[in-house]
Amino acid sequence: MRKLSYLFLACSLMLSLTSTAQIQTPQPSPTATLTQKIGLTDVEVVYSRPGMKSRTVFGGLVPYGEVWRTGANSSTKVSFSDDVTVGGQSVPAGQYALYTIPGEKEWTIIIHKNTTLGGSAGYDQKEDLCRFSAPVKEGCMTETFTIDFHTLTTTGAMMSLAWDDVKVSFPIETKAMEMVEEQIKEILVEGPSAGTYYNAARFYLDQEKNLDQALVWINKACEKRPDAFWYTHQKAQILAKLGRTKEAIAAAEASMAAAKASEDGDFGYVASNEALIAELKAKKK
Repeated sequence: MRKLSYLFLACSLMLSLTSTAQIQTPQPSPTATLTQKIGLTDVEVVYSRPGMKSRTVFGGLVPYGEVWRTGANSSTKVSFSDDVTVGGQSVPAGQYALYTIPGEKEWTIIIHKNTTLGGSAGYDQKEDLCRFSAPVKEGCMTETFTIDFHTLTTTGAMMSLAWDDVKVSFPIETKAMEMVEEQIKEILVEGPSAGTYYNAARFYLDQEKNLDQALVWINKACEKRPDAFWYTHQKAQILAKLGRTKEAIAAAEASMAAAKASEDGDFGYVASNEALIAELKAKKK
């Protein structure tokens, strides 16, 4: 009887293991993630890579004239951290599905807004962001479908799709020059913004360190944004910490007057200034 119990327990354990265990095997078309910095923009491509495996690819496995998911398993995804131009078409920052329509002489490249589709089933042209054409060039034999970037410049690169003896390339252009010029204008020409000076001054005020430097920065912030009564309030706080009570009261009064005159509301700064002025006057007595 005991042997039968052991046998039953062993069989139950085997059935349990069989029902829960999963055997992992290599994917026939493994997923790849390709990242590339182009100019100052991060570009990422996530796609699956089928192999030829002695099959006729274009005009066979992948029919001409039909929408293709540009890979296997799921639609290929491409994302841009900044606005770019792809194939001469404007593409805002974001993630998109990359579909194609292969042809013998040229392909139609499709930047598609719907990234939820597994493949071309359910594809709706109305959800295209843009389309453009790219010529087919004979390339070296490529056994496994490959997406790559090449011919990188300061502002752009070529993106290529290669499989079998076919290679299709198209340009991606970024706004790197405009972005650099904006940085030059902000940092070297105009200097840091009012907000940058304010944040730096506020940090030192909160830490109660380097208050003389904090005063220099808050003065610059106030020069750039004289309408920002909250900046003037922080200036009053810094002056108070420095023991310059008379100047602190004057700054708080100026901040309070501007806060009262604000059409968008005082955001509580009238009360904050009143409290600070009362505190400072009490200390003077």
